[in-house]
Amino acid sequence: MTRRQTPDRAYWLVEPGRGEIRDVELPAPGPDDVVVRTLHTGISRGTEGLVHRGGVPPAEYDRMRAPFQEGAFPGPVKYGYLNVGVVEQGPPGLLGRTVFCLYPHQTRYVVPAAAVVPVPDDVPAGRAVLAGTVETAVNALWDAAPLIGDRVSVVGAGPVGCAVAALLARFPGVDVEIVDVQPSRSQIAERIGAGFALPADASTGRDLVVHTSGTGDGLSRSLELLADEATVLELSWYGDRPVTVALGSDFHSRRLAIRSSQVGAVAPARRGRRSHADRLAVALGLLADPVFDGLVTGRVRFENLPAALDRIVAGGEQDALAIRVDYGEPRHPREETACSASPSVTIS
Repeated sequence: MTRRQTPDRAYWLVEPGRGEIRDVELPAPGPDDVVVRTLHTGISRGTEGLVHRGGVPPAEYDRMRAPFQEGAFPGPVKYGYLNVGVVEQGPPGLLGRTVFCLYPHQTRYVVPAAAVVPVPDDVPAGRAVLAGTVETAVNALWDAAPLIGDRVSVVGAGPVGCAVAALLARFPGVDVEIVDVQPSRSQIAERIGAGFALPADASTGRDLVVHTSGTGDGLSRSLELLADEATVLELSWYGDRPVTVALGSDFHSRRLAIRSSQVGAVAPARRGRRSHADRLAVALGLLADPVFDGLVTGRVRFENLPAALDRIVAGGEQDALAIRVDYGEPRHPREETACSASPSVTIS
């Protein structure tokens, strides 16, 4: 591999609350490796927000490691796992292909060829950063196993909640309602074919509630929306934050349930028949639907990532759903972004 005049760069969290862009030197690729030039990465607001503020509990350090993480919690650490790029060097079958990889925020990188998954030709690169989000939604629905005609609420209209709702809206006969404290979320609900309600106005008697708000109030309200003997599927991860939820009242008499779901393992209902790679392939295939363009509403340039993460973790950019990090300029049409159908917020 020839040495580049412009150094490759990566985002590092130096210590909780402070990140920076660092020059990196790539290793020489082996015969089974690929060199990937990054087009876009995605910011996982929940998980990366916890990492940024140092909120990962020490007991979870090992389980929280990203596949290509460098350093260790709480920092310095290079963290991230939503990367879409173009293969610049590698096997002929991958050369020039747009691929998804569980790699951090970095301009170029070297990984084994087996670590990248080709993005389908009908999925634009700018939309493919949602692969991890949609994969989480797929796993959640494998866990929840909704039935035809179910009444389902999704409490919390963040990227994962909206992805879950978008998939549920395509189930025959399913009545899906997004519940969120921000009235503006009604617009995304309409685009993905779901109903919308503020928490006080939400429908009750639900067969399933998927909770993604990351708040104790949201979890408590989720329980209140259930029909008797129904389940809240909990997708929020709270890190080191304690959560209070009311389990007195009628929780026991109505035989309600709270069940966790986490994307780190394939849902038990599919674990014997589907691998992580199979699940990711399902998610990438689903992203052919342009409805998912509406979930990418925030954009930041790679060089502005440290300041952007500071604002996001501090509670800023609440109007943005999924936030995409853009690198360089497109070199051919397959690299063009796909989000022109929805308004976006530029986070400088």
